[in-house]
Amino acid sequence: MPQNGPVLPRNRTGTHNRGTMKLVSTAALAALMIFSETPGLVRAQQTTATPSAQQKQDQTPPAEGGPGGDTGAIAIPKKTQPATPAPPPPPNPTPKAPPGLGNLSLHVDVPVVTVDVGVILEKTHQFVPGLKEGNFRVYEDGQPQQITHFQQVKAPITAVLLVEFAANSWWFIQDMRNAAYTFAEQLRPDDYVAVATYDMHTNILTDFTKNKAVVMNALNTLTIPTWSETNLFDALYTTLDRLSRVPGRKYIILVGSGRDTFSKITLDKCLQKIKETPNVTIFSIGTGQYIRLMAESRGYMGGMRELDYLQADNQMRSFAQMTGGMSFFPRFPAEMPEDFAAINDSIRNQYVLTYTPTDAKQDGTWRKIHVELVDSEGRPLKMQDEKHHKLKYDVIARSGYRAKQEVQ
Repeated sequence: MPQNGPVLPRNRTGTHNRGTMKLVSTAALAALMIFSETPGLVRAQQTTATPSAQQKQDQTPPAEGGPGGDTGAIAIPKKTQPATPAPPPPPNPTPKAPPGLGNLSLHVDVPVVTVDVGVILEKTHQFVPGLKEGNFRVYEDGQPQQITHFQQVKAPITAVLLVEFAANSWWFIQDMRNAAYTFAEQLRPDDYVAVATYDMHTNILTDFTKNKAVVMNALNTLTIPTWSETNLFDALYTTLDRLSRVPGRKYIILVGSGRDTFSKITLDKCLQKIKETPNVTIFSIGTGQYIRLMAESRGYMGGMRELDYLQADNQMRSFAQMTGGMSFFPRFPAEMPEDFAAINDSIRNQYVLTYTPTDAKQDGTWRKIHVELVDSEGRPLKMQDEKHHKLKYDVIARSGYRAKQEVQ
């Protein structure tokens, strides 16, 4: 169809832009009159030019997911709503502790007892190797116990050399020096050793060290004693207290006369401390044996003085027996190496037995321990040498332990 002038584009609704009617020519009006005579064309033109009510209705933006017209707003596909999850079950109620006590927990402490056992030939003091678990019987307060762990160990030692250094007699000091040097000479590179002395006070010469030269230098300083008092109970109590904070198995090599003069700690308290300190074994060396024998033979020692020394020897034996150690009373310096060889053999070679006591009460009572050797048929074990001579032996083990208190 010919048109005069530019034809402006229609908008989406079919109407002209502003100013369109001013630019329509006479020919266009004539053509419009011709087309109006045809009803169908007029209706078509009306449909194109003027939107109907239905079209206006279709122009309304559809709801989400609803239908829409061809030229209307685009309908967004309706989203599928996810199923609402079931609410979680309510949490279990948490028990509340009484006010001011906070959260409480239950802890069950199952007692386990470890016993170090040395089997030593009575004559030669040699350690007896090669024994099996079935050769050992352990009794606690007379009741047999089931051994749960067994092994033979050979390990470095952690020990305190506690020596008496008092101005009482040259013979006592000389015996102490011989014993201390003999022990130091038998130390091995992995051994931890501390040195302490006692007279009226307890003095630490050197703390734990692996250096044998440091131990020797500490012993070399023991030249002139100061006090004549020998406060053995105080010194042993203090040493046990310090060792209680050292982990693992510990040893005390106690060298002295066994006499005590002015200790603040009594013998009973000292023995109580020994019972309450676990994993400590005491080996005692009595000094002054030769001079005592000489004084007794010549009548220089009165009855009370002799009784005093006999009590001192018994105390040294008790300290060792209670902890599973040994005691020696050498008369001559030549006996020292043999005695300390036995101590080293006992310390470095031991059988370790572990059991759970049948009496599980934690009442703080003292429990007696007894260890014996048996053969495959349960009879007392007998030992023989190559010539089938009977060998006597000693079973070295601590005499008991103190059970824990329930509040500990």
